[in-house]
Amino acid sequence: MVHYKLSYFPIRALAETARQLFALANVDFEDDRVPREQWPDFKPKTPFGQMPVLEVDGKALAQSRAIYRYLAKKFGFAGKDDWESAQIDAWADQFVDYNNELRPYFVVVAGFGEGDKEKLYADVVEPAREKFLPLVAKQLKENGSGFLVGSKVSWVDLHLAGHIETFLSFVPHFADKYPEVVAHQKKVHAIPELKKWIEKRPQTPF
Repeated sequence: MVHYKLSYFPIRALAETARQLFALANVDFEDDRVPREQWPDFKPKTPFGQMPVLEVDGKALAQSRAIYRYLAKKFGFAGKDDWESAQIDAWADQFVDYNNELRPYFVVVAGFGEGDKEKLYADVVEPAREKFLPLVAKQLKENGSGFLVGSKVSWVDLHLAGHIETFLSFVPHFADKYPEVVAHQKKVHAIPELKKWIEKRPQTPF
């Protein structure tokens, strides 16, 4: 049996999509949550000096999206064919652009920097949201399955639903204009394997 070990800080953030892929696939893994005070000692042991890191029988894979894609392909959540897989990748890359725009806000909310949260929300979050969520809502309507691509949940659905869940916990009205996006988050998190995981995972703000 393959031994999987996923190392990351004790938060959801960049590791949660990978954790949820294990949950969806009903595959056991070692959920290694590295306390921040241990990070300086652990950092030199990682391929690129950052986390998450996935170890597969002792072999290390870095970079969060490389990990998601690897696990999704392994477990069957990367699309039914090359075209769906490419579409999933395209949405994931679009999400990266969107997330980069949000970064100044999250730096402050997460306590890694100083700033006016309300002003950042108005100046940074709202414009980014109004570019990205209409695209997501349109795609969900056109696809018609309740998922972003194809008829089955994929790793990018997990990624999007996790983001919406986090933002709604900070700003409950965040997606009020986009009921399709909220419905997607609820649909994904109602999948029995994910629902079970979400109920048992350590509770963290993000």
